[in-house]
Amino acid sequence: MNKLLTIAIPTFNRAQLLDIQLTWLAKAIKGFESDCEIFISDNCSTDNTQEIIKKWQIILSNVTFTSNINNKNIGVMGNIACCLKAANSKYVWTIGDDDPIQDRAITYVISKLKQHEDLSLLFLNFSGRNQITGEPVHPPTIVGNRWFDVDSEDGDGDGKAIFEHCFSKSVGAVIFLSATVYRTDLIKRALQSWPDAENNWISLAYLAGYCAANGIVIVTKETYLECIVGVSYWQKEPKSALLMQYKHIPEVILKLEKSGYSKQFCRRMILQNRKEVSLKVFLGALRRWPMSAIKTVVPFLTLVSLCAFDLMVSKEFGLAESSEISTQEVRLYKP
Repeated sequence: MNKLLTIAIPTFNRAQLLDIQLTWLAKAIKGFESDCEIFISDNCSTDNTQEIIKKWQIILSNVTFTSNINNKNIGVMGNIACCLKAANSKYVWTIGDDDPIQDRAITYVISKLKQHEDLSLLFLNFSGRNQITGEPVHPPTIVGNRWFDVDSEDGDGDGKAIFEHCFSKSVGAVIFLSATVYRTDLIKRALQSWPDAENNWISLAYLAGYCAANGIVIVTKETYLECIVGVSYWQKEPKSALLMQYKHIPEVILKLEKSGYSKQFCRRMILQNRKEVSLKVFLGALRRWPMSAIKTVVPFLTLVSLCAFDLMVSKEFGLAESSEISTQEVRLYKP
């Protein structure tokens, strides 16, 4: 690993947006060419994406700049995983081809990576904006247009505790790809431990949690980029809301428990998720795909019941959580 940072961009049929993002990158990376490498994974685009990539490889000839073309469209999460696996540097920062990032972000990231050699995860704080109205957007649990309401700039906090706080406040914050810089060896290890992560739209939360459990975590106080709300890839999938709320989030929580997070925290998160799921989403899915909706929701309700019972018994008798119940939960959502 000769380079410090891989800046990777997964893309598909958005040549114009990719061109804009590479225009930003060419400006922002000046002075850090020797520290960085650029990698683009083209998810079998049918537009002129390859022309854009070749154009910028010539312009950025002083930077290690490689690309990949998938033989077929492997899905958004698969293409993101491709970027993470391809990194040859100590850290990897995978950014969306359409996310507005400030010029100073690269300077900040490089300085922090050099300052903290054992850093495992870096969250860049960000603001949110509605695509249609242009109005600021933020999670209901957080005041102000700053998606992480905690900062750990000095890197001396407990990584697990910081992630637990961020995850419990906003799942959306910890799965915003462009806001996250991972340590490469940890992210590859996390992907190896959950090969099916590419089929879970919330799996980026697991990847971040895995890294956080194995080193120093920094969350910035200032914002360095913007999330345009309403254009996420999963929103184009018909069953996305049902799967994310009733299946993908519980899967991630159980994977976090296997990665070292306490049973008590994971059970609290399962019960918190139960409060946040939408009955309207389930009823809508039940009307359109009755069997699929039932098969998705029944394991979720069983898991919630097991977690509620386990916490009640632990609280009532002062006992440790039941490992038998944990085994049952894993069977319910076996990846």
